Amino acid sequence: MDEGGSRVRRRVSLPKRKRPSLGCIFVTPTAAELERGDEEKKEEEMVAENRRRKTASVIPVEVQPRLLSDSPDCLVLGGGDTNLDLLRRMPTDRGIGDQHNDSEEDMFGDYDSFTENSFIAQADDLEQKYMQLPEHRKHATDFATENLCSESIKNKLSVTPIGNLTELQTDKHPENQSGYEDVTVEPGADLLYDVPSSQAMYFENLQNSSNDLGDQFMKERDWKSSSHNTVNEELPHNCIEQPQQNDESSSKVRTSSDMNRRTSIKDHLKSAMTGNAKAQTPVFSRSKQLKETLLSEEINVAKKTIESSSNDLGPFYSLPSKVRDLYVQLKGIEKLYEWQHTCLTLKSVQERKNLIYSLPTSGGKTLVAEILMLQELLCSRKDVLMILPYVAIVQEKLHMIGEGSRGAILEMTLAKILYTSKTTQIIGMSATLNNVEDLQKFLQAEYYTSQFRPVELKEYLKINDTIYEIDSKAENGMTFSRFLNYKYSDTLKKMDPDHLVALVTEVIPNYSCLVFCPSKKNCENVAEMICKFLSKEYLKHKEKEKCEVIKNLKNIGNGNLCPVLKRTIPFGVAYHHSGLTSDERKLLEEAYSTGVLCLFTCTSTLAAGVNLPARRVILRAPYVAMEFLKRNQYKQMIGRAGRAGIDTIGESILILQEKDKQQVLELITRPLENCYSHLVQEFTKGIQTLFLSLIGLKIAANLDDIYHFMNGTFFGVQQKILLKEKSLWEITVESLRYLTEKGLLQKDTIYKSEEEVQHNFHITKLGRASFKGTIDLAYCDILYRDLKKGLEGLVLENLLHLIYLTTPYDLVSQCNPDWMIYFRQFSQLSPTEQNVAVILGVSESFIGKKASGQAIRKKVDKDVVNRLYLSFVLYSLLKETNIWTVSEKFNMPRGYVQNLLSGAASFSSCVLHFCEELEEFWVYRALLVELTKKLTYCVKAELIPLMEVTGVLEGRAKQLYSAGYKSLMHLANANPEVLTRTIDHLSRRQAKQIVSSAKMLLNEKAEALQEEVEELLRLPSDFPGAVASSTDKA
Repeated sequence: MDEGGSRVRRRVSLPKRKRPSLGCIFVTPTAAELERGDEEKKEEEMVAENRRRKTASVIPVEVQPRLLSDSPDCLVLGGGDTNLDLLRRMPTDRGIGDQHNDSEEDMFGDYDSFTENSFIAQADDLEQKYMQLPEHRKHATDFATENLCSESIKNKLSVTPIGNLTELQTDKHPENQSGYEDVTVEPGADLLYDVPSSQAMYFENLQNSSNDLGDQFMKERDWKSSSHNTVNEELPHNCIEQPQQNDESSSKVRTSSDMNRRTSIKDHLKSAMTGNAKAQTPVFSRSKQLKETLLSEEINVAKKTIESSSNDLGPFYSLPSKVRDLYVQLKGIEKLYEWQHTCLTLKSVQERKNLIYSLPTSGGKTLVAEILMLQELLCSRKDVLMILPYVAIVQEKLHMIGEGSRGAILEMTLAKILYTSKTTQIIGMSATLNNVEDLQKFLQAEYYTSQFRPVELKEYLKINDTIYEIDSKAENGMTFSRFLNYKYSDTLKKMDPDHLVALVTEVIPNYSCLVFCPSKKNCENVAEMICKFLSKEYLKHKEKEKCEVIKNLKNIGNGNLCPVLKRTIPFGVAYHHSGLTSDERKLLEEAYSTGVLCLFTCTSTLAAGVNLPARRVILRAPYVAMEFLKRNQYKQMIGRAGRAGIDTIGESILILQEKDKQQVLELITRPLENCYSHLVQEFTKGIQTLFLSLIGLKIAANLDDIYHFMNGTFFGVQQKILLKEKSLWEITVESLRYLTEKGLLQKDTIYKSEEEVQHNFHITKLGRASFKGTIDLAYCDILYRDLKKGLEGLVLENLLHLIYLTTPYDLVSQCNPDWMIYFRQFSQLSPTEQNVAVILGVSESFIGKKASGQAIRKKVDKDVVNRLYLSFVLYSLLKETNIWTVSEKFNMPRGYVQNLLSGAASFSSCVLHFCEELEEFWVYRALLVELTKKLTYCVKAELIPLMEVTGVLEGRAKQLYSAGYKSLMHLANANPEVLTRTIDHLSRRQAKQIVSSAKMLLNEKAEALQEEVEELLRLPSDFPGAVASSTDKA
């Protein structure tokens, strides 16, 4: 449940609170008071009419958040949580009941609303006394109720009967009898603040109804037929369950006998409180209401603007001005760049045509994407999907369509959208594009490009101790810039032949620097080497903050800290590569962004997406691993130089040896590499998977349809370039034949006539299982065999056998076991655990011979041996639940161990879906559900229910469990205030988030059970005689 939802529950049960007495006294008016009452009644009617004009267009507070929360739309934004915060912080005012209790007790169980001295009891006494007057027995009670509620927002009340009307006065303000302006009284001074929110809502709506009815009450004096209807009309339909039905049939039933079974004020209040407690309480601050009204009006204007395709874009590119204000507040963006304004106002964008836009790195492409997405979400009320890259935390770059299996998956996704939907708008953005015409044709898109960079970038080359500036106008592409002015000792020359210390000390610690290294190990070595030669002065720069970073790293590592980081962080230096855990990377990135760390030694993956700009970027060598640098990779890396709003200039320095000089000069002058489709090249992850999903999703069913689809893909656009030996038709036929022979598709021949024959395809059970489980088709038959063999002797005394079956196949080829560690772990297995290895065909003697380097004659499946080794790693993780311990035990980078764990959790879920489609594997279903949870959270079994809650990681789960919160129900019923006091380092905001998330999960589970109950009780559609009975009724 969202935050708003949690507020509903908080209003249901409020704690007892002291409140001032609401003693109501009947007094007899003087003649002067009667005369003054007539005059003030006219004034009251004028004030009421004026108030109706002001509040006529007020939208309930829930309207704005519902734009997101009620819709199944999915918005995935890259670059951290700022964008989500922007949406999350759209105005959602809190109600009065927000201040204390989050518990789920009985609605009125511990509240004194129905006790002897309560407000409702006093209101009931007032009604009874008033009804004793003969002239008022029939109608006056209704008017007393109406006026009592309309004026109940005063501090203290006195009731003065005037004729047949009851007039209300306040003790403090006798001259102001209408009192409507007092609604804006701030909490604490307002009586309404101190009554239950459900009563407050009841009073407010009856007050509105009295305004709307006006003279009608004077003439008809029929409270039951008028005011009750008005209350229900005034209340937002999406905020309240009506306590009574108000249709024509109910009004007809009301006859003269109504007087005998008249509903008392007390009953009305109880009924309204019960209904209103289920609703979010409107906020009674007029300034907030006006802001909400303005925001609602702006959204309506923006929506009309988009529908009319007008050039008048409204407050902020068809978005409410609140969005612009939040950009200023959260990101410091006061004005868009000129290219951003131009791009957002393009005719193609206004007409919702597909668009590709390309700019250098750091040009501000993401902001344009965010604004376009917000337009869809807030104005058009439509779904938005942003595709994220696999290795980064920002949005998918369009050039990645040409990068291996990721590119094939991206191409398949876009091709399906283009083929099945003519209304979906596709926006593609990239920093590096060359053959954009092919992409335009594939996406049927307009193209916009600019060479804008907010900070000037200067590129340099370093050969020996000389630095050259890259100059395209120069004869050989570069001109002399300067010599390095840094005194090197003989020791330093040996340790740092590339003069890295000289280059980085020119900018750090006052400015930031990135050093790209060819390998992970090189990153760590370079970081340590630089720190050895930095002066002690660097230790004093932001010393306290750096100590805090080290402390936080220890906390997330359960007391463990990388020895390299322990030595480098005091100098403001750290390495950054995939060997770090995700929590470590996140913490180091935050420290770098805030200036606590000033130097990162990193691999090329950082350039692929993580937005960490620097004053100077240094490329340690023109290589990525053993491969020479590509132009696209080079542009991505140097694109990190120059921080908008901080630096006036950015610098990149590529260090090279004399032997690489010619290649580097070609690198810096050649155009960007072309982008090519990998759909056919990635056979099992590409074209085969595509065809299986097309038939499984019933997008296409026969050869002609599939061939037509293929012509619309990126591969289809480039077929003349990519296909030399075979045609697209031949490749399509071969791929379908392969899938049929593998048992994933079945071919049906339909004879339309003697001459015309059509071949249709439908998916088999194995094919559907592979499709639903998203299993790589290279491994689907191996997986089937392994699961089938497992049924013959599945070892359930421990988890090792199940873990082996869910260890990802694609990681096996990357595994190089340490045979001594393998043998040591094997010898420590229990007899039942060793039995698993025997079933798989791996013996202890084989591992022992490998460890001792002996020759082995017996042939053993290498993939099985390697997969079992990875299973040992995962098995140890589930037993010890500590990545650091397992990392040391198997001598593996902790980042690799974490990736193995997440890959196994994902693959376990895939295998579960695979088994759900095949009846013969029913035994695996329940087992894999639990195993997937264990792999996902990697904690002790008792902590798993707590880990499902948003904001609860392992450390927090242990704290909660120790404090007695051992289940989801415990958290859902927890009081955030008590949590904050009980759990160390838990803020009130975090506590409320945990409670809200637990309530949401509990609610989802309850709804799922409810749906199951309804399904069980529903009459089956194929029930015998059901069709006949429906025909008889017709």
